[in-house]
Amino acid sequence: MEKILEVRELSKQYSKVLAADKVSFDIGKGEIFALIGPNGAGKTTTIRMISTLLTPTSGDAVVAGHSVVNAPDKVRQCITYLPDEAGAYKTMTGMAYLKFMAGLFTSDKTTADSYVKRACEICGLGDRLRDKIGSYSRGMIRKLLLARAVMPRPKLAILDEPTSGLDVLNAIEIRKMIKSLAREEGTSFLLSSHNMLEIEFVSDRVGIISNGHLMVTGETAELKQRYSAANLEEVFERVVLENEVH
Repeated sequence: MEKILEVRELSKQYSKVLAADKVSFDIGKGEIFALIGPNGAGKTTTIRMISTLLTPTSGDAVVAGHSVVNAPDKVRQCITYLPDEAGAYKTMTGMAYLKFMAGLFTSDKTTADSYVKRACEICGLGDRLRDKIGSYSRGMIRKLLLARAVMPRPKLAILDEPTSGLDVLNAIEIRKMIKSLAREEGTSFLLSSHNMLEIEFVSDRVGIISNGHLMVTGETAELKQRYSAANLEEVFERVVLENEVH
């Protein structure tokens, strides 16, 4: 499988705190990889280094052949990043927002128009795109933001808590959208979420990080068998407690 992301002993030191310690994993083309861990485990730090928002203390991450250390501008052309706290301009209509964002991705009008058309199809908001975003539900806003994140066909889409705060039906719809984009279009995803049910449903492989260390990676079924666990929550608990003991 073609590797879209290769993370190689990525580390980040904050004064006396080692937030990420030699984290290594990879993501193949069209693969959905979930990075999970307790609060303060190093997930966000790792994601921000891969997103070029933080400079690694040591190590590297290579996205579609480009190093986050040596070629961050090239990496930014290959990725999109949708943080948990992302919002949209409430005074804009959904359509105006998509056109504005497309203009940030490209200066070519034809390409921008194709991005907007694609986003409209992905979000499925139809006529509501004519309304101001301030009138949207949280679920509608997340659909709009996800469409914005994938409309330029990134090699890697990085999503932090993609369904946070959504009701069950909207969360299921977002998860199906992510799986469809991976399967049908070959988009690779790096996800972070505290929702183990979500991770188990949507991801191809999982990495569990604790105290800055990536403790284990693998398919959910494989990890459940390895740790004699009924579900991913039990795997998560055992891996994290095992790390705390050591």
